[in-house]
This record gives sequence, structure tokens and C-alpha cells, in this order.
Amino acid sequence: MIKTQDTVRPVVAKLAEDTRAGKMDRREFMALASTFGASSAAAYGLLGMAAPTPAQAQEGKRGGVLRVASQVMDITDPRKYDWTEKGNVARQFCEPLVRWASDFSFQPMLLEGWEVSDNAMTYTLKVRRNAVWNNGDAFTADDVIHNLERWCDKSAEGNSMAARMGTLIDPDTGKALAGAIERVDDFTVRLNLPRPDITLIAGMSDYPALVVHRSFGEDSDLARAPIGTGPFELVDIQIGNSAEVKRREDGKWWGGDVYLDGIRFIDFGNDNSAIVAAFDGDEVDINDESTADFIEAYDALGLIKQSKPTANTIVARMRMDTPPYDSKELRNAIQLACDNAVLLAISINNEGIPAENHHVAPFHPEYAELPRIKADPAKAIEMARAAGHGDTEIEIISIDGDWRTTTTDAIGAQLRQAGFNVKRTVMPGNTFWNDWTKYPFSTTNWGPRPLGVQVLALAYRSGEAWNESGHENPEFDALLAKALGVFDADKRREHSAKLQSMLQDSGVIIQPFWRNQALHHTDRVKNVNAHQFREMHYEQVWLDA
Repeated sequence: MIKTQDTVRPVVAKLAEDTRAGKMDRREFMALASTFGASSAAAYGLLGMAAPTPAQAQEGKRGGVLRVASQVMDITDPRKYDWTEKGNVARQFCEPLVRWASDFSFQPMLLEGWEVSDNAMTYTLKVRRNAVWNNGDAFTADDVIHNLERWCDKSAEGNSMAARMGTLIDPDTGKALAGAIERVDDFTVRLNLPRPDITLIAGMSDYPALVVHRSFGEDSDLARAPIGTGPFELVDIQIGNSAEVKRREDGKWWGGDVYLDGIRFIDFGNDNSAIVAAFDGDEVDINDESTADFIEAYDALGLIKQSKPTANTIVARMRMDTPPYDSKELRNAIQLACDNAVLLAISINNEGIPAENHHVAPFHPEYAELPRIKADPAKAIEMARAAGHGDTEIEIISIDGDWRTTTTDAIGAQLRQAGFNVKRTVMPGNTFWNDWTKYPFSTTNWGPRPLGVQVLALAYRSGEAWNESGHENPEFDALLAKALGVFDADKRREHSAKLQSMLQDSGVIIQPFWRNQALHHTDRVKNVNAHQFREMHYEQVWLDA
């Protein structure tokens, strides 16, 4: 068995060998090695390096309320979350089984550890023994099983966790396979898979995987019954306005004491200029993210900037099941009219790298470099005309007010320049997100995931909740199922090359760039780190006077 202790199995040793040989970078290695159970210390040791230790210049101070500029959204049911901001508020009092840490490894949270069989078909989950719900109940295997069964319920509309737990689901019932989730004892759960799957641990770390109490039912609302195991308690939430949490009064958080008295999330919508003014007026301490068009404004205030490259992106997707985008020729023509390098420069001031219309990043271990397709606007409009769509109105929809609007405007401009008949529609956020998966042609921003095959399963496998392009290809699904069970990144890359090419050829997305992730904060905020997926981990953050 591969364990979350310092026992190193051959699969992890092979990953380390590939990393030392330059076939894989360190962050990719950390994600995969920890998936298969290696601790951070063991993983770094295999690379001949000492594990980094968090540096804190001075002892933390207790007290104060951290003020965060972030949108405040509905937090009813975590498994249905479709926006990072929802997870960031709920995460302060509800925790995941596993955390994707800032060093790109997977770290135990409500699991103390896990064991994975050599064929990745048996996962033994070790439940944390010292976690206590804020209503006084002990956290046990029953809570883990309750959440796993909820995640596997494909009948729950909007439950994107079903895509992450797909290997555990019976295709006939849309529920967990009989015998797939086994209760061993009060603190041990065993998962018995019908086929290998290397993405389960990564799926358990995603923001819709926040764990709810075993009493949480179909009609429950986390905002009304905020039972959690985390370091804070929910005090109040006003959607579109603010949310507030305070330090747990019972002092029973399993991770020990925290410094902050509380956290207040303040919603400025998509108005970055209002957030700049709030920093200038000492109304906020930290923001959720700094988009490229406002980085200079934040820098000018003397704020501390944190930035890291990541697999954060935007896609302009066309639903292949909706006219006129049910025409592959039209989709390919629209894609060919767009120059991704130009879109990167116009939209986010080159704060990233160009993408290649297949949603697998150089960041991902299985990324395969494909021949680049050069934009050809003249050929693009000829293709559209040949398909009978030379004069067809192309309506492209986006959210209002930030870099996503700018990016969509730039895509629309390139299509117009090529000769397409373009209509631009801009919607306020509270309207746009109600039907974000259903628009015929619109843009959506996507956060990073540790593995490329994980992204493909979430967004492009037939029938999944987040398959906003309506992409459906049985050959793609079958090949993806094989790729999900391949440990070796080189071998998985062979599958990924085919999957990337198939998705690119389908024409369902224009994916212009991978963008850097940045945030700003005042010098009062200590011991905070920018996370690659904008997750807010504030249990060890403190405020200086």
C-alpha cells in the first residue's frame, strides 16, 4: 500500500526520477506524489531537498477582524457551488477532507491520511479522530460516508461533485455503486473502485467538496444551519453585501488556536475601482484577487502584491447542441478567426501565456505540446460562408464589469474584423450566473485543477453538470476513462495528446490564455499566501497594529 507517511512506493520514486530528469516540474511532482501518499517531507527528500518551513518574522498577535474585499454569494449546498467565492466564505467554518496546498501538494485536513493500493482501485481513508463539529458532535466515518454518498448523487441538479466521483457511481442508478463505499470502523472508510482513478484525492480538495454534517439533507441550507468543523463560526451572511465569521467560541478546532477574532467579507461586486478606493480609505485589508487591469492602481497605493503563475483561464465556449453552433464547420471557423496571443495582450496585458483551445495547461503533468494553429481570419470567414453561416448572427455573451468583459469584447472585435456578424451581450453578475451553462455562446472563467484529465472530466465529459459546451463524444469519454487510471505522466500524456487534439478539433472553445493569479494586501496582514485557486486559508493569518 502507498501511505501518507514516509513510506515511498515505486510509483512515487518513478515520479521523483522523472522530475530529476526534467520530465516534470516540481509543482507537478508535489501534486502527484502526495496523491499517492507521500508527505511533503518525503517528496522533497526524494528530490534531494529539505521541505520548506513557513517563515514568520515575529510571533503572531491575537485579535482583530480581517476585512476582505470579495463577492458574497449564496452558500446553500457546497456540492452545488459553482463559484470560488462561495467556497471561500463557507471554508472558514466547513472544511474539506483534503487541501490542495500552496506548494501544490495534497495535505490531510478532515482526513488524517489515506492509503492507496498499487493499482489505485482501493483507497483507505483515515478519518481525523480529534475533529469536533461546532454543535458538539464528534466527526466520524459516518460524516465522511454521508458526504461521499451525496457527492455521488447524479440526480441532484448542479452537483458537480458527481463528475469528480464518477468512478464510484453506478451508471444505471446514478448513485454510489453498491459496495464502493465501505465503513470499516468509526474512523476508517474504504473505497472500492471498479477501475483505477488517480483523481479522487484531487477531487476531494476542490471547493465544492467542503464537508457538511451528517444531518445535512436535500432541503438543508448551510447559511441557516452553519454546522462545521472549521476554526470559525458563521455570524451573518447578506448575499451581495457582506458575510462575517468569528473565532469558534468552544475552542475545539482540531488545528489549535487561531489569531483572528473574525473575518468580514465585503462585497464590491465587479467594481475594482471601488476596491481601490476602499484600500485607500482603510476600509479593507486584503482583496480576493487583483486583475491585470488594476494591478498598477493597487501597486500605486503601496500595497503588498503576491502573484503566481497558475492554470487559471477563460473559455469562450459554444454549445455544440444548440444552433447555429451545432455546425462544427462554424465552430472551427470562429475559432480560427481568433489570435490568442493578441487576446492575451489586449485582455490582461500579457499577465500570463497564450493557450491552445484544449484546456490542458503546460502546468499539468500530462500536457502534450501540439502543433500550433495560426489564426487565419480570411480563411475563417470563407469556412463560415461555405457552411452557410456567412451572415449568421453570432451573439457572444459575458458577465459585466471586469477582465472577462474585456476579453469577450476582444474576441468579438476579432470576429467582426474577420467579417462575422457579431452581437455583444453583457449581463450583470447576478443574472449571468443563473444560467451560465446554458448560453449558446458565452465566456466563463475557470480556476486551475491539479491534473489535466481532471479538468477534461469536469468540463467536457458527456452529461456532466459543468459541461457548459454540451461537448459529447463517446470516443473522447472512453479514452478519458482510460487516462484517469494511468499513473505514469509520460504514458498519460500519450492519451492526453489525443484528448487535447480531439477537443481542439471539435471547435467548442476559444481558450485565449492562461493567466497569472495575484492579490494585494496591506502591510498589517501577516502570514498570508496567495493560493493558486484563490482559496482563502486564514487560520494562521494575523494582523499587526
